[in-house]
Amino acid sequence: MTTNIAVLVSGRGSNLQSIIDSVKIGYIGDANIRVVVSDVSDAYALARARDHGIDAVFIDPSEHSDKHVFEENILRTLKEHDVDLVLLAGYMRILGKQIIREYRNRIMNIHPALLPSFRGLHAQRQAFEYGVKVAGCTVHFVDEGMDTGPIVLQRCVPVIEDDTADTLADRILVQEHRIYPEAVKLFIEGKLKVEGRIVSVL
Repeated sequence: MTTNIAVLVSGRGSNLQSIIDSVKIGYIGDANIRVVVSDVSDAYALARARDHGIDAVFIDPSEHSDKHVFEENILRTLKEHDVDLVLLAGYMRILGKQIIREYRNRIMNIHPALLPSFRGLHAQRQAFEYGVKVAGCTVHFVDEGMDTGPIVLQRCVPVIEDDTADTLADRILVQEHRIYPEAVKLFIEGKLKVEGRIVSVL
């Protein structure tokens, strides 16, 4: 059975592109990206979606009375597209309870640090400035907290002597583009089992 995917974005959408490419070459399996939703009108990710014939939807937060109403609109869009799996790819808002409740353990996010360290914004710079010797990225299921959901996969990226925060971020991004499609593939193949905080690969 085909898994219908929605991707929530706020920016350029490089991780979105990695998912699109992985679907197109058949790596991810029987999947269809039905819709890309952005809270930013000129997000380049929307152009990426249109270029590949994917529905691209801008939902303006400022046109809604509060977060609850805004997310009701997002949820309605997901339902209209028969979405089974929601992917966050540079989406810069914390999801509210109503979406998480509806899609519990069916929402994934990619974070550019080895969680639970360096949550939130600018994680690569946080790690670099802290002086870590190993950085990396994490795919996790989304819960009500900020980058606190059960961890699916992680990939390490060594910090080298002449790194800057930007060069480290660039090398982490390369691994993000590999690990996110891998996690989605495992989900679609039914190989992920969630028990509390533990995600097992079957």
